[in-house]
Amino acid sequence: MALQDYTREFGKNLSIAYPIMAGQIAHLLVAFADNVMVGKLGDASLAAVSLGNTLIFIALSIGIGFSFAITPLVAEADAQGNYKRVKQLFHNGVLVSTANGVLLCILLFLAEPILYALDQPDEVIVLAIPYMRIVALSMIPLMLFQAIKQFSDGLSRTVFAMQATIIANIINVILNYLLIYGEFGFPRLEVEGAAYGTLAARVIMVPVLIFLLSRKVEMKKYFDSMESFSIEIFKKLLNLGFPTALQMFFEVSLFTAAIIMSGVLGTKSQAANQIALNLSALTFMVGVGLSVTATIRVGNQLGNNNISELRRIAKSIFLLTILFDIAFALMFYLLKDRLPWIYIQDYEVVRLASGLLIVAAFFQISDGLQVVFLGALRGLQDVWIPSVICFIAYWLVGFPISYYLGIINNYGGKGIWVGLLVGLSVSSLLMYMRYRYLVNKISK
Repeated sequence: MALQDYTREFGKNLSIAYPIMAGQIAHLLVAFADNVMVGKLGDASLAAVSLGNTLIFIALSIGIGFSFAITPLVAEADAQGNYKRVKQLFHNGVLVSTANGVLLCILLFLAEPILYALDQPDEVIVLAIPYMRIVALSMIPLMLFQAIKQFSDGLSRTVFAMQATIIANIINVILNYLLIYGEFGFPRLEVEGAAYGTLAARVIMVPVLIFLLSRKVEMKKYFDSMESFSIEIFKKLLNLGFPTALQMFFEVSLFTAAIIMSGVLGTKSQAANQIALNLSALTFMVGVGLSVTATIRVGNQLGNNNISELRRIAKSIFLLTILFDIAFALMFYLLKDRLPWIYIQDYEVVRLASGLLIVAAFFQISDGLQVVFLGALRGLQDVWIPSVICFIAYWLVGFPISYYLGIINNYGGKGIWVGLLVGLSVSSLLMYMRYRYLVNKISK
């Protein structure tokens, strides 16, 4: 095929992906605002948010992973014109995700003692514990929102979740400013104020998204009555959702381990790690948007049994991802000495963060591609082998390298991030090999 056979899909890909990108980036911009506002309180406060989010991120990855099972199933049923099936998947997905949110909230409270066993500075732990308690409560509304979002994504209605996220996050930033610093008569809660802002935003997101979806004539039919619980659909969601949760757990837990290892190196190292991690997460959300696009479009073509179109569309998404990630790599490298100053006015923290951004620039392409390949595999409803790949890449390859270089060989934060780079690169290569194998198999 000629290059234009792939580039002509860029418009359709971006029309699906950009609301997801915008919504996810808006969500992370709030985390960015949290870090900037909290960073003004000092390196201990910034490190506390980083530490408090270690277990939160793990729980979040598990919950979101389960909800991701909804999207390819809805995309496939929608392509087949099976309205009844779509509605059943939606309502059962909401039930499962909400129950999951309650369970994750309880587990986070029970897991609190883990923070004391991570060999972190005492000043950081004292600030991190109340932060984590408050944010843990937000898991319930967030998982409900996530289920509704994945349903609408499966129908290629990606703009509504973006709108709801942006509205809620604007409120979040305002509350953060009022509660962190105690402005306009509000109590000065500092780190806890950022947590309360997050909780309020996640509660608000749910009714806003329901309102935006249900007011559309073509969407009202999904809200007019409640479908009964289905064991068959529950098993289907579990079979797809559990391994997907494992995939996200293996990746997020590797980055969590990087946070913990950085904390062992000291408060300034952990603060620098948080800056580099937050910036990398912003660019990663573009990959997430393209990954969901791959899941939707590959799922649609799988439902239509059109494998030649599936190949062409998937390749167009892969090419678009590479172009974005090259741009991000250049941005990180060229601005490595400037970006950290946005977060904190501490020369040593900025110096350490600048070094981490050099490594982050190198892993932009492998990080973006691995998540998009993973999205294509979800569209093919292939989840167990990718879970094994994630475990191998991140925990049998990436983590040992991070620990050896960062802790044992005293290369510090840079050594830890080199391990992340290698793990992501191995994941990207193996995911692509798995995708090629499956597409060639179903083409025969």
